[in-house]
Parts: sequence; C-alpha cells; structure tokens
Amino acid sequence: MSDKSFLQWPFFEAEHRDWAARAEEVASGLEIDHADTDAACRGLVRALGESGLLQATASEEGALDVRKLCLARETLARHDGLADFSFAMQGLGTGAISLFGTKEQKARWLPLTRAGKAISAFALTEPQSGSDVANSTMTATRDGDHYVLSGEKTWISNGGIADVYTLFARTGEAPGAKGLSAFIVTPDMEGFEVAERLETIAPHPLARLRFNDVRVPASAMLGAPGEGFRISMSVLDVFRSTVAAAALGFARRALDEALARVSQRHVQDAPLFDLQMVQGHIAEMALDVDASALLIYRAAWAKDSGAPRISREAAMAKLYATDQAQQVIDKAVQLFGGDGVRSGMAVERLYREIRALRIYEGASDVQKVIIARQAMTAHQGGT
Repeated sequence: MSDKSFLQWPFFEAEHRDWAARAEEVASGLEIDHADTDAACRGLVRALGESGLLQATASEEGALDVRKLCLARETLARHDGLADFSFAMQGLGTGAISLFGTKEQKARWLPLTRAGKAISAFALTEPQSGSDVANSTMTATRDGDHYVLSGEKTWISNGGIADVYTLFARTGEAPGAKGLSAFIVTPDMEGFEVAERLETIAPHPLARLRFNDVRVPASAMLGAPGEGFRISMSVLDVFRSTVAAAALGFARRALDEALARVSQRHVQDAPLFDLQMVQGHIAEMALDVDASALLIYRAAWAKDSGAPRISREAAMAKLYATDQAQQVIDKAVQLFGGDGVRSGMAVERLYREIRALRIYEGASDVQKVIIARQAMTAHQGGT
C-alpha cells in the first residue's frame, strides 16, 4: 500500500485529505484500454468529468487550488500515466482561460472541459524554439475584426483530438517576449491542419499542427495584445508543480513495486530485502520520494496561500521531482532484474513514462537557469 502519511503534513487542510481519498477512489475504478491511445484518452476525459475530478482543473473565479491539482496528478499517475495525462491537459489547456479569460470565454468553455465534454490543449511549442518561448515565430496578423494565424506548433499534447486549443502567436507589439498574444482556437476553423501525429516511447496523443492563414475572431484573444508571454508563464507557474506531482506518483508506484518485489523474491532462502545493498537502494528511493513531496507541496501551498509567483519554488519542485523519479524508477528496474525490462511490467512502463517529464513544460536545464537567476537576484537584494 502506498504511503499516505504525507497527507498529515501542515501543507494540507481537511478538504485536501478528503479530495485525495476521492481521487484514490476514482483512480482505482478506472478501466483503461491502452490498445487505442486516442480512444483511451477520450474515454478517460469523460470518466474523469463524470467523477467530478475535473472540477479542480478550471475556475470562473480565476484561482485554482494547486494542492488539489497536485494530489490528483500524483494519485492518477501512481495508477496509470494516461489517466494523469488526461486530467493534466484539461487543466493546462484551459489554464489561460481560467486565469485571463473573459466571462463569455469562461462560460463558453469551462463547463464543457470540467464535465469532460470537451478536450483541451495548450499550443505553445514550435519546431525551432522549443523551451525558448520568446523566440516564437508563428504570426497573428490583424485583419479587421479577425487575426490571421500562420505557422506551426509541435509536440502539442492532445493534438488531433482536442476540441479547444489555447494558442500563442506573435502579434508584433514589441520584439521578443513582449510581442506575443494568446488565442482560443478550435480545429474546425478553415486552414487548421494536423500535419503529423507524433509517436513516443510512452504513447500519448501528440501532434504537429499547421495553421494556413487561419482566421480567428479578435474576440478569441485571451488578455490584451502583447500579453501572451506573461499569460503562458503564469499558466506554467501553476502547472509545473503538478508535473512534479505526476513524477512523484510514478516514483511512489516504483517504490511500492520494489518493496513488494524484495519482500517476495528470495535469494539463498532469504528475502531479497535482507541484503544490505538492497536496503540501501530502498532507503535512497524512500528519501527521494519524501524530499520530492516536500518541494512539491511547499510550492503548491505557497501558490494557494496567495504568492503572486512561485517560479523558483515550482522550478525546484519540477527539477528535483522529475530527475529523482527517474532515479527511483531506475533502481526499481534494477531490483526486478530481467523482469524489470520485460514488456508489460509496471516498472518497465514507468521507465518509459517518466522520461518525457524531464523535458516538457520546461526541460530540467531550463529549471536550473530559473533557479540560478532567482538566487542571484535575491543575493543582489532583489525580490
């Protein structure tokens, strides 16, 4: 049984413990057919909507309970990576609408995404820019009451199955980061094209999207012209902590699997756990899990307590939790021996699932830059 003692930490209130119990109940009852990834994700979004868990992914008031998001992602990831993915993208895809949308935009989309009746996506990454968001080249040119979108986005989660996309493009108010704006885009708009579906080691719906002079009403803009970079960073500020929580869920599952293995597997008529080297591995795994949880729920608590930005805390949580989850899972694979790389084994699946988390929503090296710059700013007397 996975450790739940962390729920008694002072980061949480009674409603969060109740929420964690509900998330566990829902996650335990999900039925997932991995043979068809698109169909599985569509079914998961419907099921999560019906369960009520997706209520936490959006808010008309503009404030999201980050601790609830993290607890849900940790729990779902511990059970199944696609379940976590489906939940997470409903939040990330509509995060900008929750935080910056008009009343009309929120009323149009948030009831649908929270109910699991519409699938959402976050279209930020471009082929040549990657993590360098300020270097985006996709354009949005004003034409009367519309903007005309031209360019490509890539590695877009839910690309090809989403009903609504939050998309970022250059409107040119200023060079670099200050010249980007955010839009709500739907796939039925003329010129919207799924140029390529992308296959990865852990199958998820991913695509490269092409926009061939797509006309978007000016009313579809989120926030004001030129605010796109600030909007995207504000959304990532919230959801980077939840990526760390998903990694923590994977790590907890790996530790659980490893504990079961070393207690049941015998070497020379004694449990594998009796070997001091094995105990050393287990100790390191347990330490990494708890240290990750502390960083994650510190960041989530800080945001929920009113901190305007938690870039440093979220970067630390994402960097540490994703990197250490990789190590925890690797140790679990090692403890399983040959069975650890056998297709269909839980630890083999976790080994494939974890790697992408160290890349998306800001690669590990990007998180290091954020942390270092914040440390220097503090050293020089900034805030």
